[in-house]
Amino acid sequence: GLFGILMGFTIARIGFGDYKEVHNLFTLADFRILLTFALAVVVAMIGFAVLARGKSLPKKKIHPGTAIGGVLFGTGWAITGACPSIALVQMGVGYIPAIATGVGIFIGAYVYKHVHARFFRWDAGSCEV
Repeated sequence: GLFGILMGFTIARIGFGDYKEVHNLFTLADFRILLTFALAVVVAMIGFAVLARGKSLPKKKIHPGTAIGGVLFGTGWAITGACPSIALVQMGVGYIPAIATGVGIFIGAYVYKHVHARFFRWDAGSCEV
């Protein structure tokens, strides 16, 4: 919980929770957040390399829904200015429209569960390594 609060505070402080900043990212008007993302990826890569201690990670096949899921996720993020974690940060700082984003996230997850079960039936996999 403490790590989540610290992370939320940091995200809000650097502007990731601000719709205008996210809009500037997607319209390529300001590269600050994009560069922050790039730095985060580099730090994560270094962290994974250190944790792996020279071992290679197991290969996983690409999930059939990855491309369409990425497009839907990116579209929702561009429209609302928030991914799921940012919506929580926005709610935490009192940005009222984030409540609608949060409701949309839960509706999307509910709809996905039922649409996937009825039409796709491919292995959704898991988050375990």
